[in-house]
Amino acid sequence: MQKIFNLFDLKQKVDYKTEVLSGLTVAMALIPEAVAFAFIAGLSPLTGLYAAFMMGLVTSILGGRPGMISGATGAVAVVIAELALSHGVEYVFATVILSGLLQVGAGVLRLGKLMRLVPHPVIFGFVNGLAIIIFMSQLEQFKAPDGAWMSGNMLYIFLGLVLLTMFIIWGLPKLTKAFPGSLAAILVVFGLVTVLGLDTRTVGDMASIQGSFPPFHLPVVPFTFETLALIFPYALVMAGVGLIESLLTLNIIDEITETRGRGNKEAVAQGTANILSGLFSGMGGCAMIGQSLINISAGARARLSGIVASVMLLIFIMFGAGLVEKLPMAALTGLMIMVAIGTFEWASLKTFNKMPPSDIFVMVVVTGITAVLHNLALAVLIGVIIAALVFAWDNAKRIRARKYVDDKGVKHYEIYGPLFFGSVTVFNEKFDVLNDPEEVVIDFAESRVVDMSAIEALNKITERYQKVGKKVHLRHLSPDCRKLLKNAEEIITVNVMEDPNYKLVVDQL
Repeated sequence: MQKIFNLFDLKQKVDYKTEVLSGLTVAMALIPEAVAFAFIAGLSPLTGLYAAFMMGLVTSILGGRPGMISGATGAVAVVIAELALSHGVEYVFATVILSGLLQVGAGVLRLGKLMRLVPHPVIFGFVNGLAIIIFMSQLEQFKAPDGAWMSGNMLYIFLGLVLLTMFIIWGLPKLTKAFPGSLAAILVVFGLVTVLGLDTRTVGDMASIQGSFPPFHLPVVPFTFETLALIFPYALVMAGVGLIESLLTLNIIDEITETRGRGNKEAVAQGTANILSGLFSGMGGCAMIGQSLINISAGARARLSGIVASVMLLIFIMFGAGLVEKLPMAALTGLMIMVAIGTFEWASLKTFNKMPPSDIFVMVVVTGITAVLHNLALAVLIGVIIAALVFAWDNAKRIRARKYVDDKGVKHYEIYGPLFFGSVTVFNEKFDVLNDPEEVVIDFAESRVVDMSAIEALNKITERYQKVGKKVHLRHLSPDCRKLLKNAEEIITVNVMEDPNYKLVVDQL
């Protein structure tokens, strides 16, 4: 029994009222998002709702970040939209299952630690881009059923309810934190619309959410290599996008709560949730930064809020669809706009003219790609590549050589700074082969031989000294550097002079 309590974090102090009320708020916020993302993917609304239920429940129980919310997301919807259009929903289910297997594999192989390679400007850009996406997606709610922008009384009523929602969410926590502002805003706006009989859009105007328990369903696709070849690229991209968004969301929640989640555990949970989502007629998904921030800002910190959110979502689908479909879209729109405002890293605007231009450039690029292309994986990948290239360029200029001749007439080159592909040109320019004495020492006490380009540079410099009959000693090579040289000895000969075994002269002091 204690293990069960530990699983749900019940061994820790949990504010059950906060967790339950926050979970109820999140459940209502999940509905329009899941329906909208299902439409983006060209699937039925229930496909998105089933995914939100399954993703939320499984990751809340098994995930590495209590309080984080998962569900059907736009990032995943964009990936599978083409597949759904060209091959149908059965291939989507198969793709979701395969992507889940890939994510479980990534977690088992502990690839979550690769998030260490994501620099802070990339995280800033990712978060700001998501905030812009969340905000821009709400503008669609200001359109009439015929697709034209609202006007007249329709616009005034909708805009007024949105502003009222935002005001309550902003103002209520300043008065009391006994009740979540988001849930209070939804209930107040719902009450006003019902009592006054206001004519405004509701959740039911988007689509019906009436359904049953998610049916177990094996994808009806040919189990052939051709099918695998078709769905694997989609599954790979979906798995990558899902993990990137989930792990970045995990890092953001870590910063807000000043706690530490477990990335590899979350990857396994996301994969397991996607496998079950595909088997139970869902479109799959990943962590949702908007709903996660709603949950965290309401004070939820344990797994219970996510479990309540997913269970309440299923209850709404099975038993409360008629009531939920009457919820005003204005209340949910105002809620998501406040989420967008809270998601945006306003502190990042203060970094302009104060941080390195390269960091500002990376942040702006990632923000732009995320907001314009809605391709989160591409945005993060490009940001990491740019940051890595800038880092390589800066380090390429940092290699130096202190030079002196000792009392025995031996010239010493004390190298400091990393020797790698970007710095080999500067490294080669440090040596005066023709005018150096008969014996030379290259000291790597403050340097590292990093890659194949560095080994090739050692090969070239020792060859140059050998051609003029001079001897070179390589000193203070670290164990990892010597291992690189030994591994490369069959294809590169470094300093063929004295040592018949290692083909290089290494002096250890």
